[in-house]
Amino acid sequence: MTAPRSPLRPLDDALAELLGHATRMAGTETVSTFDADGRVLARDLVSALQIPPQDNSAMDGYAVRRADVTEEGVMLPVSQRIAAGSTPSALAPGSVARIFTGAVIPEGADAVVMQEDTEAAGDQLVRVNRLPIPAQFIRRSGEDVMRGAVVLAAGERLHAASLGMAAGVGMASLEVARRPRVALFSTGDELVMPGTVAPENMKPGTIYNSNRFFLRSLLKGLGCDVTDMGIVPDRLDATVNALREASQQHDLILTSGGVSVGEEDHVKPAVQALGSLDLWQIAVKPGKPFAYGTVGAAHFIGLPGNPVSSFVTFLLLVRPFLLKLQGASKLHVNAVMVPAHFAWPRSDKRREFLRARLDAQGGLELFTNQGSGVLTSMVWGDGLVDVAPGQTVAHGDAVRFLPFSELLA
Repeated sequence: MTAPRSPLRPLDDALAELLGHATRMAGTETVSTFDADGRVLARDLVSALQIPPQDNSAMDGYAVRRADVTEEGVMLPVSQRIAAGSTPSALAPGSVARIFTGAVIPEGADAVVMQEDTEAAGDQLVRVNRLPIPAQFIRRSGEDVMRGAVVLAAGERLHAASLGMAAGVGMASLEVARRPRVALFSTGDELVMPGTVAPENMKPGTIYNSNRFFLRSLLKGLGCDVTDMGIVPDRLDATVNALREASQQHDLILTSGGVSVGEEDHVKPAVQALGSLDLWQIAVKPGKPFAYGTVGAAHFIGLPGNPVSSFVTFLLLVRPFLLKLQGASKLHVNAVMVPAHFAWPRSDKRREFLRARLDAQGGLELFTNQGSGVLTSMVWGDGLVDVAPGQTVAHGDAVRFLPFSELLA
């Protein structure tokens, strides 16, 4: 007797339920700011100083009192030279100070005239050829950061600019969420590891295990500490033992394949023997089968086996799940609207994610084969076009586009 087919679950509903199981992990660690790229900040970073700390010059030129520059072409003596990092004296009345970009504005000066608007007349005199306006080319103290301001909020995922910001307020180290510990393994006697069998010697029905490679890379990119448990023998006892071992030292166990409804596989009974398991049929294409459960204290997620299905499902569901475990404040990628330079006349009851890339005209073109096993489409593409259930696309329509530059960051 055939098992009843599970109803298709909308992606947004599945994601909300999945995220409901993800609570922020306990524990933080302090790492060098140099090594914090991609980590999630564990507490607000409050600046102990102002940036800039003092008023400084935005240009190479001359610091002046505007009251002394009564007309264009006025000649004034140079009373001091101020380099970045030096401490100036107060500006003598009726004089100018030679000043360089980043140097502190001397007391009494209220504008900077850039070098191009002046003309040197010997070593000690300068002709000012343009009348300055108030505060011209002066960067005010605190205009970037005020003392006591939160410059980076807890939950922010750190990147190049935020690391520079942290260093700019004097932070040599940062408190971040600990890395999620993820056990990754594959099941299936048809899987072969690259390097163990030459392509010409592959047996009929066997395939190279590509999923293991891109999943490990995706996990690493999200700051995870990954334990690669390899290919588990296709036996129930071996699968139970692997899951039991993984659950003791990991926050998440991630597998691909063997989660379709009605599929004969050892993963489902093994997870159910040790914990709990829900099998979901999600209304997405590619990537319909998905499983969430628990094994001991560890989360369990089972992805579909087809490479593109596994890849896309990871990006849409596992990525935000792992970010929430780390306490990240931003879990989702914002879609951008881009003109379609293709037609998609056939609608589907499922929400489709089409592999596309930007063309020279700023529109999107589709990969010719959108099959769930065609990993070439992910290599070729710049992102995913998000097509709603029942939607068709005509050439020129604005479509929702999720760039890989964001999804893989």
